[in-house]
Amino acid sequence: MKKLLGILVLGLLWCNISFADDEHLADFNQWLYQSGNHQYLNIEQKPVCKKLIQQHGLKVPKVGLVDEPKYKSMEWFSNKCHKFQATNNLKIKFYKNRWTLPWDAKPNMDTLLYYFYKYQYSHTVKVSRTYKGSGTRKWDWYEANPSGNFFQFKSNLKEDKYIKKQMSKTAMLSYILYEDGKITIDEISPKDRFGNFVNNETKFRSMSVGKTMVSYVMGHAICKGYIDSIDSTLNDWDLANNTLYENQKIIDLLNMAAGDQKYVDMSGFKDGDDTDTITAKEAMKKMSNKKKSKSKYNYTGLLPHLLLNYILFKSGDDFENLLEDVFKNKVKIEHSVYFFKHPKTHKDEGNANSMFYATRYDYLRIAKAMLDDWQNDTCVGKYLKTIHERRIPKNHEQKDNKSDWFNPKSYAGFFHTDYAGFKDKAIMGMGGYGGQSIIIDFEKGRIVVISSIHLNYNWHKIAISKFK
Repeated sequence: MKKLLGILVLGLLWCNISFADDEHLADFNQWLYQSGNHQYLNIEQKPVCKKLIQQHGLKVPKVGLVDEPKYKSMEWFSNKCHKFQATNNLKIKFYKNRWTLPWDAKPNMDTLLYYFYKYQYSHTVKVSRTYKGSGTRKWDWYEANPSGNFFQFKSNLKEDKYIKKQMSKTAMLSYILYEDGKITIDEISPKDRFGNFVNNETKFRSMSVGKTMVSYVMGHAICKGYIDSIDSTLNDWDLANNTLYENQKIIDLLNMAAGDQKYVDMSGFKDGDDTDTITAKEAMKKMSNKKKSKSKYNYTGLLPHLLLNYILFKSGDDFENLLEDVFKNKVKIEHSVYFFKHPKTHKDEGNANSMFYATRYDYLRIAKAMLDDWQNDTCVGKYLKTIHERRIPKNHEQKDNKSDWFNPKSYAGFFHTDYAGFKDKAIMGMGGYGGQSIIIDFEKGRIVVISSIHLNYNWHKIAISKFK
């Protein structure tokens, strides 16, 4: 009896979990259908909807399609017959009050697939929409178009059995190693993992790698004269007036050393508000009349948003041209890339967001452009060298040298650096939640680019160890 009761309780808990994220779940099911992955779905129209369709002289549509009768009664809408009707057959675990997977989670494949959808595609879903798609996107974007003459890599591929094994059992989506001017390892998730969902045209979510993209754009904004230097302040920006960030140098914001630790940290504002879902104007209001504390490393999601919007302010109508100059003309991307933009807002509100999307090869193209800047000592190369010279210690208490978060001991203008075993070396990296990792050895010309949903792979062995 106790065993039966336990099974019933677990069943109820699973049902509660299944409906805990219903807003995204309905869109997830529709995405599975539209992407042709019907094997994950249970698709059948409600009997009442079939009846209403038949009453109005229409055939019951093919499985999964929403066919609307010419006459739509209140009964049609009250029974949600106008909505996509499907459930999935996956065992998804949701996590209460979290948008992302917890860093220490051990998700099954079904759960990873759901969060893959959330990270990659939920921002394009339209709010208050019907099945046919009216409404407004959750995010718009500032986009740079592809180059008509995109940079083409040379390859000299070798097999790495350990990386192949990691790809076959972890949440990694893509792995690329670039050395000696060529791609030497090139792996994408196999078909029995995420291979049906990713290819060379898939734009991967950057997570905090987007912070570094802001830094790279900042370097170009300085070199093109929109901003004087990294020692300039934000004092000419109305949004910064009478805030904690007034009179602060750009380099201190780039180094996450703005003295804002009383009010914001990596989780968001300490009053519970999110740093990612509000405009710069709204964020600055929250920081108005706040006093700066001692400058020290304080990792947050707020500062890259603010600096991207300061670039937007300083470049004015040229902002998207600036993005095109960086990514289309210089990097020579094959596919478009973009930063998020708050919908239905004006740029004067600071509506740019540092979340960034690019394909696997375009991430490598961007990293290679950074490498070329450094090695050719261009203006942007000098910017990269300067922020590396002016890096600050993180002063982490943890000593986990095998973690992508704690291994690098210093921070340099939205780059991680001073990796364990490589102190004072010209190795700088970008890290994003869920295992996004791009590391560049500027002296030896080696680059690793990893896209992932969850950091359950051996980062130390397949990422930083490649630079020994």
